[in-house]
Order: sequence, then structure tokens, then C-alpha cells
Amino acid sequence: MKFLPLRLIALLLFLFTLVISPAVAVAEEAHSQAAHSEAHSPEKLGDLMHVAAITPFALLLMCIALFPLLNPHWWEHNQNKGMIVALLGLPVIGYLFTFGHHGLEAMEHSGKEYLSFLILLGSLFIISGGIYVRGALHGSPLLNTMFLGLGACLGSFIGTTGASMLLIRPLLRANARRSNVAHVVVFFIFVVSNCGGLLTPLGDPPLYLGFLQGVPFEWTFRLAPQWAFVNATLLIVFYIWDSRAIHREAATPEQEEALETPVTREPFGIEGRHNFLGLAAIVAIIFCSGQGYGREFFQKILPGSGETWPFGVSEMLMVFTTLICYLLTTKSTHEKNRFGLGPIIEVAVLFAGIFITMIPALAILNVKGKTLGVDSPAEFFWASGLLSSFLDNAPTYLTFAVTACGMYGVDAEQPRYLLDFLNLPEGATTAKILAAISCGSVFMGANTYIGNGPNFMVKAIAEENNVKMPGFFGYMLYSGGILIPIFIMVTFLFFI
Repeated sequence: MKFLPLRLIALLLFLFTLVISPAVAVAEEAHSQAAHSEAHSPEKLGDLMHVAAITPFALLLMCIALFPLLNPHWWEHNQNKGMIVALLGLPVIGYLFTFGHHGLEAMEHSGKEYLSFLILLGSLFIISGGIYVRGALHGSPLLNTMFLGLGACLGSFIGTTGASMLLIRPLLRANARRSNVAHVVVFFIFVVSNCGGLLTPLGDPPLYLGFLQGVPFEWTFRLAPQWAFVNATLLIVFYIWDSRAIHREAATPEQEEALETPVTREPFGIEGRHNFLGLAAIVAIIFCSGQGYGREFFQKILPGSGETWPFGVSEMLMVFTTLICYLLTTKSTHEKNRFGLGPIIEVAVLFAGIFITMIPALAILNVKGKTLGVDSPAEFFWASGLLSSFLDNAPTYLTFAVTACGMYGVDAEQPRYLLDFLNLPEGATTAKILAAISCGSVFMGANTYIGNGPNFMVKAIAEENNVKMPGFFGYMLYSGGILIPIFIMVTFLFFI
């Protein structure tokens, strides 16, 4: 019988203790004190914080960007990343404690989001890692483009994480004979890990949060023109780029043919097919929890649980589904996939630091957002997108959604407030603003490695397969030269 490594379990328990336990341990006392006071302070956490509180977050981003360049051997060990996270994250936790119930609520909220985020990504990563696609795959520009196109379609229905983990390994095997494949992985991150996830709330975390706040499940299908334009443009650019790359790599037609020769001659087949049921189960859990199916049952055992499932139910079901799939997958299938937990551990460590240190940044942005002068769809597209490149794109989406609701007098404290926002008499304008926020948050998560969770995992898997990936700034040269011009065209075509 196989079990997850004890180091991973210990790490997750440590992160749970670090992020959630302090808040939960004293939350009851803080709420009791607040109940006996005359009233809570009308000020929000962002009103109370000094702008210097964003310094740890900025330093963490600098570490992620610079350490791989300055000392790559030291940075490749996850325990060293954990030391940096603790060094920068613990002072933020201490600082948040000084704000009483304001800080405790922020930590509890961020901690729950982190656990939901990590469990969802971990489930899709582990389940997809048990699917091995065998066959005579060859890394030609056409096949690589087809892989990316398939990922763009799957991303909206099994999530960008699920699509990325399902396709990245066979794509790397198909290109094993080629020495210059970093650009293939970069475009894979652009298309499969980000831009493909725009059509449903299952595709990307920001859209899922919007779904929980009242956006109808089918509403995101109206973003199909933006999805089609961005992904089609990227696929065309990639095919031209990859065709030129393979011509440069091969001095003669014979060498080019050799590069496109399949690594193996094994017949096409899929091992670990039961994991597709696991992926379907994860998608069903996410959908049902957001729709609130069975909420009457939860309200009987957990009064006040609201219209959606209470925190912990969907997470436990995802963990249970993942364990079943993992235990049913043979060791040989994992070995053929070169499956390891290193990438998800790296994501767990780094994003623990990001979720902790970004609390002050998001709190300050939440109260200062209306002073940024953002009021047109084009401005919402770029503001939400640029912040999603460096902050987690899910809370960034909600921050700008709340800002837009405030502009139109919609009370964001009410449940499912985004449905009220879309149903305003100015529905055409509000729908365009929400479309801009959605596109900016999803598309521009591809601008950096930290813009979206799957980005780091794909990078780590590629490096495990001996692909030399560009560093933080090197990746941004790709995104700046390729994505930004496309996003400028999106602005003029859809949001002006």
C-alpha cells in the first residue's frame, strides 16, 4: 500500500498551523470581546495599516525573482524556500495580531483560501499524475500546436491545473529528442495553464469565486470571443515560432526528420484510466458546492451554513477522492510519468508565503481601490490584469469586482452581490466591466510564474525533465514581448 510521504504531510500540517491555527485559537475570544463592545470599528483593516506593511510581500517577490539567478543550487531546495517564507511571513502574522479581530478575520479568511487553493491544485496534480498516455508521440510543430489547442479546450472544463498536469508530461516526452524546448513550455503556460480557462467557473479560481458570488454558471460562455481570439493568436504565433526553432536546431532535412521521430514505437494507449473518474469527481464537487446542492442537509447539522457548502466539506471530499485515485494507481504508471511531489511541495511552500504576505497588500488595495481612478472596462481589464500578474488572481478579481459594485451602489456585503450587479438597469455596461475584470484576471495570470498556481508546477515538472527554463525575468521577457501586444489588441477589440 502506498502513502503520501510523511514530509509532505508534516509540511501541510505546519502550514495549516502557521496560517489558520493562530486565528482559530483566539477567534472565539476576539468575537466575544467585540460583542461586549459598543460597536465594531467602522474602519476596515486597510484603513488601519501602514503602507510599509507591503514590504514583506515585495521582498518575497524579489527573492522568487532573484535567488534562482544569484544562487540557483541553494534555491532549488524547498526547505530553503521555507526558511525565506517563515522569515518574511511570521512578522506579518505578528503584525496582524495587533489589529485584534480585524487581523484575525483576515488571517482566517486567507488561511481558508490557501487551504482550498492548495487542496484543489494538489488533487488535480496528483490525480492527473496517475494518467499515462503512451504512444508514438513526436515533437513536430503541428503536434505541439495540437497539444496546446487541446489544452485550451480542456482548461475550461477540468481546470487549468487539471489540463496542465494531464498534458505537460506527454508533451515533454514527445519533444525529448529536441534540445531547444523551453519556448514550448512557456507557450504551454500561456495557453493551457492560463488563457484556456476562461469559459466556465471551473476553469480558473477567479471565475469560481465570481460564481460563488452570484455570477450564473453559463454567464462566462459569453467570453468565448475573447477566449477564441487570444488562444487562436497564441497558437498561430507558437506554430510559426516552433517551426523556425526546429529548422534552426536541425542543420539538414535528415536531422529535422530525426528530431520529429517518435521516442518510442509503443502503440497508443492510456494507463490509469480510473483517474479520469477522479477528475470528473473533483469537477462535480466544485460545481455542486458552488451551486449549494444539498445545502438543506448542511443547514440541519451546521446552522447558518448559507447557500453554499460550509468550509471543509468540499476540501475533505477532494482529499478523499485524491487518496482513492492515488492508491489505485500502480507504481509503474507513476514511474513512467516520472511523477513526484516536488512541484506541488514547491507551490505549497511559496504560496503559503504569498498568501500570508499579500494580506496587507490586498487590504490596503481594498480601501484605496476607489481612489485609483479605475472606471472604464479597459481600465478594469488592465488594473485587474497587472495586479493578477503578481498577486493571487482570485482575491484581485474580487477586489475589483467590489470596487465596480461600489461605483454602481451595489452592496457587496450582501450574498450573491455580483448577480445584483449584472441585473442593474445599466446591465450592458456592468456586464462589460465584469467581462473585463474576468479576462484581465485570467489572461494576465500568465504574465509571471507567480500569476497562477499551475505556472510554477509546469515549470518545476519541465526542470525535472531536464528542460532549462528561463528565470523569473527571462520568462517576463517572453510574456512582455508576446502577451502584452495581444492584450493591447484585446483592449481595442472588446473593451473600448
